[in-house]
Amino acid sequence: MKTEISPQESSRAEAFSLWMSSPMPMVTLVKTLNVSPLLKMRKKSGIKFTALMCWCIGRAASRIEEFYLLPEDGKLFRYDKMAINVIVANKQSGINSCDIPFADDLEQFNRDYLELTQRSATECKSSFIEDCMIIGTSAMIQTELDCIVNQYTEKFSNPLVMWGKYRQGLFKTVLPVSFQFHHVQMDGGHAARFLEQLQMEIKGCSKNWKTFVGR
Repeated sequence: MKTEISPQESSRAEAFSLWMSSPMPMVTLVKTLNVSPLLKMRKKSGIKFTALMCWCIGRAASRIEEFYLLPEDGKLFRYDKMAINVIVANKQSGINSCDIPFADDLEQFNRDYLELTQRSATECKSSFIEDCMIIGTSAMIQTELDCIVNQYTEKFSNPLVMWGKYRQGLFKTVLPVSFQFHHVQMDGGHAARFLEQLQMEIKGCSKNWKTFVGR
């Protein structure tokens, strides 16, 4: 559910007054993550790397209150559910946007991920969830990237996590991740905490394997 709230009565009152009318309110942080546990989990479970990454993003974001807030059209809204947006390559060599409802249950999230992305790829149609807080993702795995800075548009003020091809080393595999967010929604400290939480979720992903296969 999406509910309009009074900015002045929220924890983002000062940020709203400072940044709501700013022509460039987006901020980007970059962190290199150790994604070795995701590769281990992918090998054991057969779940795609991107699906696991999106699930970890949802897990990390769901634990931070500011992710449920979003400024839109000069107003502030609170959501009670989240979804992860992915970009899908379709059968016509184009791309489509696909919203996947976040579920803390990995098995459920993976089922939705496979069904919805396959539908978008086959039908060449984008799918959107209107009543969820959308966290955007963009995986450009064709090459290794150090940093990504997305365009700013008033049509999309949602947080966005972006990455390229992971880098395999002798002892670990790393992945630079860019995280873009609207300054009204959160401060740099909240964003830094999210990136730390994301790394924790990735590290704990392989531990969830026993729970996953036990069902």
